[in-house]
Formats: sequence, structure tokens, C-alpha cells
Amino acid sequence: MLHTLLSRVTRGNGFYIGDIFHAAARRDATTQVTLDRPPQWAPERGTHFTVGQLADQIDELAARLWAAGVRPTERVALYKTDNFDIALLACAAARIGAVPALLSPALDGAVAHELLVRLEQPWLLTDGDTLAGKLHGVPLADDVREVLLSAGTTPAELAAKTAERIPEVVALAEYADAPRREPVFLHPRQPSLITHSSGTTGIPKLAVHCPETGWHRLVPQRLVSWPIRGKETAALCMTFVHSRFYQGLAMFLSHGNPMVIAVDPDPDRIGPLFVRTRPGYIETHPNTYVDWEELDDAPGAPLSSVRVFGATFDAMHPRTIQRMLAASRHKRPVFVQFYGQSEIGPMAGRWYTRQTAHKADGRCVGMPLPGFISMRVVDDTGRRLGTGRTGHLEVRSRTRILTYLGEDERFRSELRDGWWRVGDMGYLSRWGLLHLMDREVDRIDTVDSNLAVEDLLMSRLEELREVVIVAGEQGEPVPVVATRGELPLDEKRWRRATFDLPPMSPFRQLGFDDLPRTSTRKVQRSELAKLVREGNPPATGPDEASDKTVGA
Repeated sequence: MLHTLLSRVTRGNGFYIGDIFHAAARRDATTQVTLDRPPQWAPERGTHFTVGQLADQIDELAARLWAAGVRPTERVALYKTDNFDIALLACAAARIGAVPALLSPALDGAVAHELLVRLEQPWLLTDGDTLAGKLHGVPLADDVREVLLSAGTTPAELAAKTAERIPEVVALAEYADAPRREPVFLHPRQPSLITHSSGTTGIPKLAVHCPETGWHRLVPQRLVSWPIRGKETAALCMTFVHSRFYQGLAMFLSHGNPMVIAVDPDPDRIGPLFVRTRPGYIETHPNTYVDWEELDDAPGAPLSSVRVFGATFDAMHPRTIQRMLAASRHKRPVFVQFYGQSEIGPMAGRWYTRQTAHKADGRCVGMPLPGFISMRVVDDTGRRLGTGRTGHLEVRSRTRILTYLGEDERFRSELRDGWWRVGDMGYLSRWGLLHLMDREVDRIDTVDSNLAVEDLLMSRLEELREVVIVAGEQGEPVPVVATRGELPLDEKRWRRATFDLPPMSPFRQLGFDDLPRTSTRKVQRSELAKLVREGNPPATGPDEASDKTVGA
């Protein structure tokens, strides 16, 4: 009944990223937005803006894109240096009805090229540094329509070096006086945005979004954020190439909240930014929150003003939730956690307070969103499983993407009578709460849940900055660790922490920055497992020359 009612109420609505700032400006053009670094396309404009000024920048960039030849429904691949102007350029492309395809700056040039091929002759919107760096030597001439530079090296300088491998290069600066355009709004079911999956299991998939599904994702998030509408400064520090960032922007700008938007998650830089701006809401990636644990006693108490902590993308370590809440000086701070994926958006959620965080179960990611998400657990044959039984998670919703670009057969293979196979294993408790166990592809026969073991180890060993359990050459569980300050992990403390856990191979230690990661800072487990199987990193500790396991 609730699903039917919501469908009728929201039918025909759409979420258009090209209108986010303009809608906010129509509400109150003076709402403040603070950046941690200037937009790369116009660094002279500084870091402090009103939403009205940002809407004007988007109109200016949209006019330049139109003058360059970009038209409605055409794909514009954005692959450039990490900066907030990724969002401005994406909104500008969408403003004139083009379809921005957002490629993470974290991708290497070869992977980006493969995605460009899949995009079928898109415009490539990049900058001089990326063209001369990650795209150096990448053959683009046959795979992109034209290269548009948002900033950096001039076309003449580039042409002398790269004429054979790239098509025409045009700087958007050449169209500085282009006349402004009226906005173009595509049909709610037309492709309007392309993002890519995390790539934790290989080459990322290109997810095709439309305005209608974006709207259905936004509605529950607006409801959840309603209590802090207009009252708190909202700070976002997350990738600009994920649909969640644009939902976060729309959610708070529509409520009239001042915003802080950061590119650099380094605690040494984010701490002083929060001291200056005193946000009441912050949101970042789960693995970034782990790094921010050290802000709990940092100079100026940067987390003291936070009333609500938000997290999406993945489950959170209980230790991290507890430290965030302890660092706030609000009477009743809350940590709100959503579990979701690129293909569906948020699927389940819950919140923690100081009184409940110490009992947090890192595997419990909350209640499937009532009225928006139907969820079931099935066995290998697709038969529905009862309460408490672990199986494959499947959902039915109006928030699902249209397809994977260039891989429609692969997309449809995950659908069964309208139910979408999420790719995770888990179970529903008697109270209807979802407990997440592992990705299907990461399961290890001798471990009930890699993620649960990782949560325990993070709670028992404060020096851990990351721990990931992957399958070794014979399918055995191999823990890979990274520590704070890159200090060697004490073998005795490891043994005490693992005495009651399933048998595992000796841990391998890597530098934190050496762990292969996605744009949302998730560890690419398939790549890490490959490193382990190739003997890099080597086994660590006194057992490195033996086959003995620890934790027996």
C-alpha cells in the first residue's frame, strides 16, 4: 500500500543535477558555500561563494560547452584533476541537457580509456595536467569526439606533442563571452547521468541514471535530514564522481543549510577547516572516518560542533562510530548510517547515539527503507530464506539505474522477476534489521564473515588503520594490515587479538597508501588478493618462514 501511494505521489518528478544550485538560489541566493581550495577552472575566484554565485558559474560554463558544440543527450566524459569544479562542470553539462559521465580522478589512464571506449565517442572534458599526465600515451584519437580543456595547457602547446594520439583540443576559455542558454530538462526516464561502480572486483561498470530514479533516492534522504534543515552548516568530503555527492548537495541546499565542501580528507587539513567553519553535520566515506579518529583530540576540537555524522557507501567500524560521537560536545549527537550501492542508492539505514554506540554491531546496517525498498534473502537457487538465514540479498525498488552502459546483458542477468541481486551476502533478523556479511565474490569457506572479523580486529587493535582479509593462493584467509604511522605491528598483540578467531595465515603488512583503492576509498579486494597471491607483500612476523597459522 505504501509503495503504491508513494509511486502515485512522486510519478513524473525528476532529479536534475543541472538545477541543484539554481533551485537553491531561487529559495535564498545568499546561502553560503565554503570550499577548501579554489575551483581549478577559475582559481582567482577564491573559496567563498553564495549559491547564487555558483549558479552563475554553472550558467557560464554551460554557455561555453554549448558554444563548443555540446548538445542535449550527448555524453560528456569528465576525467580531470580532483577538484570541486568537477561538480560545477557536471552540473553545467546537465544544464544544457547533455549527459555527464563522471570518471574518477583515481582511475589510471588505461582504465579511463576503456571506459571512454564504452561511452562511444563522448566529448572528453579534462585539464592540461591530466592530459599530459594520466592520459599521456593513451590513444584517444579514435575514441573521443573532441577534447575540451577546463584548465591548464593551451591547445597549441598540446598539439605539438600529441597530434597523433588525440583529436582536436579546445580550451573552454576560448568561449568566455558565449551567450547564456536556457536550461534543458530531459524526460524523467531518459539517461541524464553516468557514474561508475567502485571497481572493487575489476573494471568498473558504467551505471546509467535517469531523473526519475534519482528523485526516488532523494525523497527518503530529505525526510531524514528534515530535523536539521537550515540550522547547521553541512560539510561534505567525498568523491565528486558518485551520485551520492549530488544527492547530498541537493538535500542540504534545498533545506537552506550553509555548506562546506572539501577535496582533501587529510586530518591535518580537514581539522583546521572544521575549526574555522564549525559544521553541525559532516559526511564522508567510511574509510575516511577511520582516519578522522585522530581528530577527537586535535587542536581546536574540530569535531566538537558536530550534531549529526552521516555515512553512506559501506558499513562502519563500531570503533569509529564511538570515537566520532565521543568527540562531539553536543548533548545528544547522532551517527546516521546508510547502506547502499551505485545501482540502487540507499537501501537500509539506522542511527546511533552515545548510549547505543558501545553496543553497535558493525554487521547490522539497519532497516530496509520502508515504502522505498523491498528486500529479500534467497539461496543459490533463488528460493526465499527465512529469518536469520544467510543468503544472497535482493531488492525491488523504484531507485534502480536503467542499465550498465555497453553491458545491458550483464545488467539484466542480475534481475529476477524485478528483483535486483545486490551482490552481498547477509540476513534479516526477527526485527527486520539487515545484517551484512560479505560480498559474494569475497567469501572464504573457513570464515563466516570477513567483515565481522575485520570489525573485531579494528576494535581490539587501536594501532590498526586498516585490516582486510582476502583469500590466499589455496583459498586460505590472509589478513593484510596497515598501521598508524606505518609502525610494525607487534606480533604478540596480534596473537592476543586473534586467539579466538578462525585460523588465518600470518598477517601481511602494507603501507596505507599502498593498498589499492576505489574513488570512495574502499579497498579493491580483488587487486589486493592478487598482490597476496603473487607474494607481495611478503608474510610478516616470526612465522614468515613457516606454514603455521595464527588464531587457531
